[in-house]
Amino acid sequence: MTIIGIRARRRPFLALLTLAAAAALAAAPTLAQAKTYAGKAVRIGHGTAHTFVRTNAAGHAVAIGVVLTASALDGLPKATKKKDDFPYFVPMPAKGPRTVVDHVVVDWEALGHPPPHVYDVPHLDFHFYLVSRAAQRKVAFKSENDSGLPAQQPPADLLPAGYIVPPGTAVPHMGVHAVNPAGPEFHGQPFTATFIYGYYDQKLTFLEPMASVAFLKSKPAFAAAVARPASYSKPGAYPAAYSVTYNAANKSYALTLEQLTP
Repeated sequence: MTIIGIRARRRPFLALLTLAAAAALAAAPTLAQAKTYAGKAVRIGHGTAHTFVRTNAAGHAVAIGVVLTASALDGLPKATKKKDDFPYFVPMPAKGPRTVVDHVVVDWEALGHPPPHVYDVPHLDFHFYLVSRAAQRKVAFKSENDSGLPAQQPPADLLPAGYIVPPGTAVPHMGVHAVNPAGPEFHGQPFTATFIYGYYDQKLTFLEPMASVAFLKSKPAFAAAVARPASYSKPGAYPAAYSVTYNAANKSYALTLEQLTP
């Protein structure tokens, strides 16, 4: 057989190999990529706020946060004798992986709140609720001092080391608040940002980073570790760190719960 004949016979075989390779590539899954899913924007002040969930290449949530446009800090409601706390419901993204967070409420504290000389400056409370809105609305107390009652004190395994739930922190439609008295704001330093845990009926019901307006307007690049309890009331991944940052490119602030792990 001539060499030309051998080559002619090989062409159909090579064509079949090429087609098979192309089919295999078409059937192979595309490389996964990290993604960010954004929630519906809500009007706050002269700007907006929206939630987001960031995933890794495997599609697992690694961060949850809220983005505020810089203009959201302008035109906020002014305090009156009857009202100085203004809540804004911010829904979680409709798409993307589910997380332990059911919804977010950003509370504008026009005059701050107790304790005096600690958190009594204008600031934003970012409530990341682990329960439904219906359950949140059912939270009720007879007095703000109910947080000191044994029935509202969380079990030790749900409370991070160093945190306490003092009297005077029971708030209807929220819960009781656990604070870290070792924080710098409890020792004469200006309040900038901190991380609080919230409970109701001895269950962990929300995560609450807070940031003062003065701190936000300083355009921070802040990050800190989050003290974690030994266990959680709701299974899932929780933050080991949080950050408060300013993005000069799009003039916005991001408050982010990061390093989500079980």
